Parts: sequence; C-alpha cells; structure tokens
Amino acid sequence: MTSSLLFNITTFAYLVSMLCFFIHLASRNEHAGTAGSYTAFGGLLVQTVAILLRWKESYDLGMGHAPLSNLYESVVFFSWTIVLAFAFIDFKYRYRVIGAFVIPFAMLGMAWGQLSLDSGIQPLVPALQSNWLTYHVITCFLGYAAFAVACGVSVMYLITTRASIAAKGKRTGILAMFPPDRVLDDINYRSIMVGFPLLTLGIITGAAWANYAWGTYWSWDPKETWSLIVWFVYAAFLHARLTRGWAGRRAAWLSIGGFASTIFCYLGVNLLLSGLHSYGGN
Repeated sequence: MTSSLLFNITTFAYLVSMLCFFIHLASRNEHAGTAGSYTAFGGLLVQTVAILLRWKESYDLGMGHAPLSNLYESVVFFSWTIVLAFAFIDFKYRYRVIGAFVIPFAMLGMAWGQLSLDSGIQPLVPALQSNWLTYHVITCFLGYAAFAVACGVSVMYLITTRASIAAKGKRTGILAMFPPDRVLDDINYRSIMVGFPLLTLGIITGAAWANYAWGTYWSWDPKETWSLIVWFVYAAFLHARLTRGWAGRRAAWLSIGGFASTIFCYLGVNLLLSGLHSYGGN
C-alpha cells in the first residue's frame, strides 16, 4: 500500500463527510451529522498514516525529508490540520453542523492536490535543507487551520444573524440547528487566539530559516510581506476585541477578511508572484 492510495482514500472520506454534513444541515438528521464527524475522523486517521508513510517513502528513495517541502505536500498537510482543528471543536462544542462550513476547506484542498498537483516525491532544493522547514511549516499551518475554523463559524454567524434580523429574532428551519450567536462568536475569538501565536511563531521560525538559507532574517520578499500583512490583520482583530470590545458582525467580517488574506499569502503569492519562495509553487 502506498501513500498515494491512502491520500485518495482520505479525499473520498472527506467528500463523504462533507456530503453527510450537508444532509445533516438540510434535513436536520442527527445520524447524518454523526456519520459526517466519524467519517472525517476516519479520514484524519488514514491521512495521518499516509503522511507518515510518505515520509518513509522519501527515505526509501534516498531523500529523507519530512513531507512538507512542496505545494502538494503543504496542501495535504493544510487539509490535515483543518480536520484536526475541527475535531477539537466537535469534541468541545458538539455542534456537528459546524462541519458543513469547515470540512469543505479540507476536502477541496485534498481534491485539488490529488487532481491538479504533482504528487511525486522530490529532492529538496538547498534552501529547504534545514530543520527550520519543519518547524516553520507546522506552526504556520496549525495557525492557518485555526483561522479556517474561525472563517467557517464567522460565515455561520453572519448567516444566522441576518436571518434572525429578518425574522425578528426567531430562528426557524435549518438555522435552529446553528449554535447560539454567542457560541459562534466565542469560537471565532478562541480560534484566532490560538492561531495568532502559532502564526507569530511561524514568522519567527521563518525568519530564522531565512537567515540560515540566505544570510538575512528579513528581505521583504512577497511571501514575507504578505505574512506580515496577515499578522497585522489578526493583530487588529485581537486589539479591537480586547480594547474596543469588537464582537459579533464586525469581528466576523474581520475574521473572514483575515482568512482571505491568509489564503492569498499561502497560494496567491506562491502561484502569482515571484520571489525567494517561488519554489513553493512547484
């Protein structure tokens, strides 16, 4: 059995999980929601084994590096961190409808990776031959996953509050399944509280890595610049929350905007702009 086969199984599991959550959302069927969660957790387990197996395969090919070195491997790892973050939210809050707004991120990432990207194991370019690579990628993507959860629940918050205003405060139909507004707002805030220090640590380890690879901690490369922009967006979120009491719709919109800037930093910069991180698009 190869890692590629296990990644295909993972993609199918996340697709089934997403469909189960959509059925749960549309029909309010609790069994569908339970099936969605357990299918996602099963996919997470298979994906964990696949990542470890791919790591072993790289050693078997004489390359011997963590599977975090190119766009395909980073997309796979990003999907893994998103489902891991969802697992924590699911166990803590037990609102399975959240899966309908979070698992699609992981499924789309895996589908794109499996269908469109080169999945071959490649030797490391000299700039990547450092343990800082592992520290930098892991911390960044754990932070990105927390931001993905925050974005998903922010979309839920905006949908439910807009509908509640139209219905004069009453929740009907599928909106009755959504967590209370205060819970959605709390998940948004707590997710960013987790993601922000991880992003900060990711930028610090990235600077250390840049000094090792290129002899300078910061060079205003497009990737570095956009990482700083993302950091400022979420710093503004926390500052507004803690000093001015921003919550609710304004916090939700800022969270969505922050995740949009995160995705551009991750994919847009790699694929559209040139710089020291251009190899990330390979």
